[in-house]
Amino acid sequence: MKNLNDYVAVYQAQLQKGDILIAYKELVSFVMKLRTDLKRDSSFDYLVTGILHGYLDYTYFYFSNDFLKSKKLKFGLVLNHLEMRFELWLLGNTAEIQKKYWTFLKETKWNKNRKEMPDYSVLEVVLIETPNFDDLPLLQENIEIELNKNLLEISTFLYKNTNF
Repeated sequence: MKNLNDYVAVYQAQLQKGDILIAYKELVSFVMKLRTDLKRDSSFDYLVTGILHGYLDYTYFYFSNDFLKSKKLKFGLVLNHLEMRFELWLLGNTAEIQKKYWTFLKETKWNKNRKEMPDYSVLEVVLIETPNFDDLPLLQENIEIELNKNLLEISTFLYKNTNF
């Protein structure tokens, strides 16, 4: 059985090769640019928060508007490093809100294949399953198209069906 020192040695060896450092820096920079461009886009009707880093598993930022805030909800645009894909998450502000909306949304098309609530959200949509990082402008365009399409659909559903 490995101990923490064993894991740290493997981690250090991988970092010293340099590839992980370069990849991580470029991935985070791309998400930061995406965030900045959405924040500056006057047609993007959401207040965007700062970028957050998980434990090398997720890089993400939240965004919300007055309607979502009134429901104690927010969206997250997530780069899932383990799956290496881009996802849209809907999250509640508290565990209690998460459970309430999971109960409400678990039978919808977005959660049809889920038996249990996701760890961090109540709804997760894959925006880009296999990103091509060799063409970042096209990747960003595709993310924005999928993001806006899904935001409209989810927001419309919530607006029409959440009177609680």
